[in-house]
Amino acid sequence: MKNIKSSNKEIKIYGPYAPYIKSGNLLYISGQIPIDNKNKFIPKNISEQTCLSLKNIKNILNINNLCMKHIIKTTIFTTKLEQLKEINLSYSNFFKKYTNLYPTRSCVGVLNLPKNVLIEIEVIASYK
Repeated sequence: MKNIKSSNKEIKIYGPYAPYIKSGNLLYISGQIPIDNKNKFIPKNISEQTCLSLKNIKNILNINNLCMKHIIKTTIFTTKLEQLKEINLSYSNFFKKYTNLYPTRSCVGVLNLPKNVLIEIEVIASYK
């Protein structure tokens, strides 16, 4: 397994974990929460939080010479499962900007998330 670490300038992490790890042809991206790392801003609503989490994922993909079409699996964790319609709309619109393919996906309702955010998204991307 090859562990690729990023500098704190590239990706801010909020605990003892790697933001991403490359293993073979796969890139595993740890759950991304909706924090704008430049000014620590957290949007209030689930739609904006979904988009910002995906934007943070896109930035990590770009660092690793990948793009949204390389994502093969997403897992969404949310404290607002009752707002799945809004999550789906933001998720769909974000992906449509970059690809016409959707990855496989799971969506899990949870009690709490770090920093009291409403959503966290992790992904697996493929170099092939």
